[in-house]
Amino acid sequence: MLLSEIKATLHAVAATGEDDAQLSQVDISTACGSDLLSDVLAFVKDQSLLLTGLVNAQVIRTAEMMDIMAICFVRGKEPTDEIIDLAREKGITVLTTEHPMYVTCGKLYAKDLGVRADAQDL
Repeated sequence: MLLSEIKATLHAVAATGEDDAQLSQVDISTACGSDLLSDVLAFVKDQSLLLTGLVNAQVIRTAEMMDIMAICFVRGKEPTDEIIDLAREKGITVLTTEHPMYVTCGKLYAKDLGVRADAQDL
């Protein structure tokens, strides 16, 4: 699923400033929803989107280590300028959505994107 489609599905905003043409260049095959970075390390796959409500620089560093292409902060969480700058530096797109994790995962699952949700969020 193209990142531009994900953005539209989630009514998300690209905090890192990419436009829809740029987001249409990024193909996402799976999503992982978790607020626990240890679960991200254990379960994430290549070409993934990380869905999380955890907003700190460690999320960007973990995403870089796991070759995660994009992060979507859920529940209306807003990344700081430091987080956005670090994401840009690492080439990771950051989206934000007002939807809670459960709804976000459900919307992406309904569009046939493989989603793995953290059990504590269900």
